Amino acid sequence: MALTKVKEKYQVTLPASVRQKAGVGVGDLLEARVQGKKITLTPKVVVDRELIERRLAEGLEDLKKGRVFGPFFTARETIRSLHREAKKRKKR
Repeated sequence: MALTKVKEKYQVTLPASVRQKAGVGVGDLLEARVQGKKITLTPKVVVDRELIERRLAEGLEDLKKGRVFGPFFTARETIRSLHREAKKRKKR
């Protein structure tokens, strides 16, 4: 069990072993939750909504223009299609 101390300005340093196990690095965001007397910190990822909306619009445009593959009914079919497309692109 790793112990840490609450500093003067209520700052807490996470021990290296805890950071490594949780995969937390400098600049990462943590969500803090309180359950009774227990504090839980959970790593969170921030998503750029504008980027997501732009990518979704590009995907819908591809769909409208017929730049799609499938439908695939098995994982094997999907993988075969990916290999075929990779071979085509290597030839270019």
